[in-house]
Amino acid sequence: MSLVATSLLRRLLGVSLALMLGAVSSQALAHGDVVPQSVDTSTLPQLGPKWQESNPFSTGPASKEALRIGTSAYNQNCARCHGLEAISGGVSPDLRKLDRDCNDLADAAKKNACFKEMDEYFVATVRRGRTRDGRVYMPPFEGVLTQEAMWSIKTYLETRREP
Repeated sequence: MSLVATSLLRRLLGVSLALMLGAVSSQALAHGDVVPQSVDTSTLPQLGPKWQESNPFSTGPASKEALRIGTSAYNQNCARCHGLEAISGGVSPDLRKLDRDCNDLADAAKKNACFKEMDEYFVATVRRGRTRDGRVYMPPFEGVLTQEAMWSIKTYLETRREP
C-alpha cells in the first residue's frame, strides 16, 4: 500500500471514530437531561384543588390502581435520581427510608401522626423541590404532577419501605 493510500485510510478511520464518539456522547447527554413526565391519573378518584394532608390512596378501593400508576410515575420521574425500585445509589436520598422512624413508634396515635407528618413533608418536597445555596437538588414538580400523581408515587414508595 502506498504512503498516500495509508494516510487517506488513517484519515478516514479518524473521521469515522470521531463520528461514532459524537453519536455515543450525544446519547449519554440525552439520558442525563430528562424532562419530567406528566402522569395520567384519570382512573383514580380526583382529589380536587385542596391538597390532602395524608395519602388518601394508602388504603381503600383506589389503592391498587394508585400503586399501578405510582410505580410507573416513579420510574418515569424519580428513578433517575432516587434509583430503580427506590434503591438509591447514594447521591440522592433513599426513599425506602423516608418514614422509617415512624415504624419504630409503639403508640398507634404517635405512629399515625408521624406518617401524616412524613406525608406532608413528601408532598411539600415534590411540589416545591429542594434548593440549597442556589443549587437545585430536586426540581419542583408542581404543575407537572397532579396531587393524584404525587400521592400515587407515595403509595408506591410505601410498598418499598425497609423493615
